[in-house]
Amino acid sequence: MSAGADAKRSGAGPSGEEADTETRYDFGGDEFVYVELSAAMSLPVHFTSLAITRRLGEEAIPGVEEICPSNASYMVRVDPDRLDPRDLVRELQRIEGEVGSLSDDLTIATRIVDVPIMLNDPWTHEVLMKFRDRHQDPTGTDLDYGARINGYSSTEDFIDALAASPYLVTMMGFVPGLPWCFQLVPRERQVEVPKYVRPRTETPERAFGFGGAFAVIYPVKGAGGYQLFGSAPAPIFDGEQRLPDFAENDSVVFFQHGDVINYRRVDQAEYDDVRAQVDAGTWRYSYRELEFSPSRFLADPDGTNTAMKEVLYG
Repeated sequence: MSAGADAKRSGAGPSGEEADTETRYDFGGDEFVYVELSAAMSLPVHFTSLAITRRLGEEAIPGVEEICPSNASYMVRVDPDRLDPRDLVRELQRIEGEVGSLSDDLTIATRIVDVPIMLNDPWTHEVLMKFRDRHQDPTGTDLDYGARINGYSSTEDFIDALAASPYLVTMMGFVPGLPWCFQLVPRERQVEVPKYVRPRTETPERAFGFGGAFAVIYPVKGAGGYQLFGSAPAPIFDGEQRLPDFAENDSVVFFQHGDVINYRRVDQAEYDDVRAQVDAGTWRYSYRELEFSPSRFLADPDGTNTAMKEVLYG
């Protein structure tokens, strides 16, 4: 059901590009308001979604129960006995207008995290080769296919591109702890790959996958349809909270919406070293707090990425 009060936004965004998007508001029964900022994912649209949901959380409007940000949309759970969902829509329209007018000054308190990844690893390779009959190109590997359809001359060049720039966590789901990550590069450099024609019945725990324009790490073993490119040695889900990062934060998941992840390529020796630390219960992620400026990034993506890596690695 449409709210009947869509907000039209038109004008130059922080990147200098002309924006012309129509925000759509829908109701889910009496308890949910779903807001779609754009039918297409882009970094400027997600930065707007991130800014709106952060502001909504800060305002602590009575009756707002939960806020769930996503890639180009977000959803809010509301207590209808305390707040009419139609009144919430008007508040969201106000916040969107204010965020839009302040977008050049917007900064987001977040953290940049070092995440080791072994690309072209033997474990995901073994699994993906079992399911070539479900793939678009049964003759090669997922990395071979990704390199070819993205215009890279070799698989190694494609791997370099995957690890060249940090990623932004734009959504958490669809299983606990899984981060949907959008690489922080201009649109023309975005890697995109389709999901398998038919899903696999097996995906290793901690597999590094790619579907559409999004990178993920699978928290647990299960089915899946994303292209398999590598493996992370460290867990992102710890149901027993055995490792310090999880125990100290009293959380079974590590990543948070808005985190910046630097997927750092490692070899077999470093992979094994991280696994040994995990087994010993001593592994910790390396990360640093930072202020992320969407407008600064959109104006100078490579320079901003270099500066963030300097913060992380010092």
